[in-house]
Amino acid sequence: MSTLTTTPTAPTLLRLATAGSVDDGKSTLVGRLLHDSKSVLADQLAAVERVSRAKGLGHVDLALLTDGLRAEREQGITIDVAYRYFATPTRTFILADCPGHVQYTRNTVTGSSTADVLVLLVDVRTGVLEQTRRHLAVAALLRVPSVVVAVNKVDLVDYAEAPYAAVAAELAGVAAELGIATVHTLPVCALSGDNVVTRSGRTPWYDGPSLLELLEAVPGASEPTDGFRFPVQLTLRPQEAARDPRHVEYRGYAGRVSAGSVRVGDEVVVLPEGVRTRVAGIDLAGRELEAASAGQSVSLRLADPVDAARGELISSVADAPAPVTEVDAMVCWLAERPLAPGARVLLKHGTRTVQARVGELLAGLDLDRMAPVELERLALNDIGRVRIRLAAPILAEDYTVSRRGGSFLLVDPQTQGTLAAGMIRGHTVFGNDFEPAAGWEI
Repeated sequence: MSTLTTTPTAPTLLRLATAGSVDDGKSTLVGRLLHDSKSVLADQLAAVERVSRAKGLGHVDLALLTDGLRAEREQGITIDVAYRYFATPTRTFILADCPGHVQYTRNTVTGSSTADVLVLLVDVRTGVLEQTRRHLAVAALLRVPSVVVAVNKVDLVDYAEAPYAAVAAELAGVAAELGIATVHTLPVCALSGDNVVTRSGRTPWYDGPSLLELLEAVPGASEPTDGFRFPVQLTLRPQEAARDPRHVEYRGYAGRVSAGSVRVGDEVVVLPEGVRTRVAGIDLAGRELEAASAGQSVSLRLADPVDAARGELISSVADAPAPVTEVDAMVCWLAERPLAPGARVLLKHGTRTVQARVGELLAGLDLDRMAPVELERLALNDIGRVRIRLAAPILAEDYTVSRRGGSFLLVDPQTQGTLAAGMIRGHTVFGNDFEPAAGWEI
């Protein structure tokens, strides 16, 4: 276990996701976290108590606070990603409770894709399973900034230190193989609340923080803030300007700032055309702003008439990404139909969607040995490295530099269903020869 030294000095937002194998107690842990932090409304708790009595349980089943689907309650498993919101005096939290069954790994990818912290549950009696390795690999692929492992059900081993220490050591080994720098581990009993919100006297050999204390102290995401990125979603041309000559013509570009910040007067470049201009105004809900930063949805007005449509990017000039036509990427395959070389897909990057073709399947990841293996195709939940050729350029960045600029989705051209989540590790600048990224790094 590592010691944290960074503590937020003001209330901040933290996005976290839970993961783990089936029956490791994820929903119970989340329910306990919500209950003990006093984030459950009285009527919600009363409803859970009624359902628990109807099921003949001798305790309140806090897992019902998150297992909201009828199928989930009947089967006792989590199927969909359940989002919950709660707050403490130190922080506000958005929590994604992800399913543990291998069939729903795609939901874990969804829930973890925007997470600052992944809370992974492991049953102290079973230790690291294949699904545990898969979830750690997903965390490594998605570059989740922090990983916390709650070794659950320590009450079933009489709160002994040795079983916990063995699991923690095994986890540290797997994390090191995947390139995860730091994993914070702690013993918990989600059913009775040991070390969830408050520290437990039944684990005197553990002198670290509770799970909530850990989540209040862990640093948030460290997405680069130097480069300004603004994917254009929509061009705004109010109809009044066209009908009434008394109205001053308005042309704005609506979207969400994905990285960095911008101020009125800043020089920007519209990509992929490469047209340079300046920001003449920033509008938000009828108000004019002096500046906008990552996470804000605004409308930008530019000093010069620019033909910028959906899918184009407004960027700071000094570090503007170059258009790329071929990418080397890690993908988590999420579809029932396998992926084979030559497959034609749509690649969605930010607000831009282009036709693409899978050129090569470079390698797959063996989750038992944590090593590359040769594969002819990727099946459901497989993780592999592929080369993808694009019919039109995108403004991509390396995922290790920017999670937003380096992520994409593969989409079925016929059904529009999501096929894979991808992370770019190397690319071809438009017009140059392709040089794949060296080595195999998760």
